[in-house]
Amino acid sequence: MFTGIITDVGRVRAVERQGDTRFTVETVFAMETVPIGASIANNGVCLTVVEKGPGWFAVQASAETLSKTTLGGWAEGTRVNLERALKVGDELGGHIVSGHVDGVATVVDIRADGESKRFTFEAPATLAKYIASKGSVALDGVSLTVNEVDGARFGVNIIPHTQDATTFGTLKAGDRVNLEIDMLARYVARLAGQE
Repeated sequence: MFTGIITDVGRVRAVERQGDTRFTVETVFAMETVPIGASIANNGVCLTVVEKGPGWFAVQASAETLSKTTLGGWAEGTRVNLERALKVGDELGGHIVSGHVDGVATVVDIRADGESKRFTFEAPATLAKYIASKGSVALDGVSLTVNEVDGARFGVNIIPHTQDATTFGTLKAGDRVNLEIDMLARYVARLAGQE
């Protein structure tokens, strides 16, 4: 489990495509405190650490993960939002994020809104019903509050701190991001018989 509060922006150091795809990611995390088998959210995707060293870790992604996320487009140099898994007693600064990406959303528009930037995203039609104004979403692993919803499109404000501390500062129209809908919305829809 995660909270959507990014604690490092790493960089893909190597990509090895053979069977499953192996990514080696550079990080400032103290890797001596991260055990093999630990979970780290990489742009919102919960992946298992399979190897590590000072300033880096390696993870593997299956064909299923690559088909449902943006990881298939990662290359050497790709910047990645990173978050270590929660420990009991950690602060829940964002919202409860599972690291199980539901689909991919596309940046439709970015415009200035005071010192912030207003991003408009388009979600897959099958996921749009789960996104509500003033609700939560995780985009590339970042916990965000939805400002407004118009069909499959929704808007969020990205404050300067979030632009600097995540990959949002470099996103542009047409870019794709991993989307995880709010876990509560998913279960409410299931209980109401809409799924």
